[in-house]
Amino acid sequence: MKKFKTAFSILFLLVLGGFFFIWIQNELAFREELQQRATPSGLHPVVEEKSEELIAKAAAIGIQVVITDGFRSADEQNGLHAKGRSTAGNVVTYARGGDSYHNYGLAIDFALKLSNGEVVWDTARDDNKNGKADWFEVAAIGKELGFEWGGDWQRFKDYPHLEMTFGLSIDELKRGYRPEDVMQ
Repeated sequence: MKKFKTAFSILFLLVLGGFFFIWIQNELAFREELQQRATPSGLHPVVEEKSEELIAKAAAIGIQVVITDGFRSADEQNGLHAKGRSTAGNVVTYARGGDSYHNYGLAIDFALKLSNGEVVWDTARDDNKNGKADWFEVAAIGKELGFEWGGDWQRFKDYPHLEMTFGLSIDELKRGYRPEDVMQ
């Protein structure tokens, strides 16, 4: 009986070791794949779809919305980051290239479009005359669609900004993780 228990224990440890070895191999292959992934070059399809829904839902209640920015390259982001620092203008972002959800196609910025075609960033406008600021109505629609709104941030209020993080941090995105890795 003792030999049987010893043989069973050895067999069990070999099988367990085999599973562990396979898991390590798969994990190493996945990490290598992450390092080789290209940075996205456009809006993520889900973000693009939800952006179109945002525009349509806002139009249905009499608000014309325009997407003023979506995907940004790291160079474009660095150019924006330079504003108010090394170039003229007001500070518009605290994120450098690679540190914004825009750089991964997971964020958009919006503004209101007037009937004369002018684009405005007026958070108090009520052009649909329902007693509510159009800007905040659009932000609420965005949140219903799954976006996080920059106006809810504690430190830096970014009222035109909507993003879908899919639960991924900027550090994870920098390491190569993408929404498809966490989507069910």
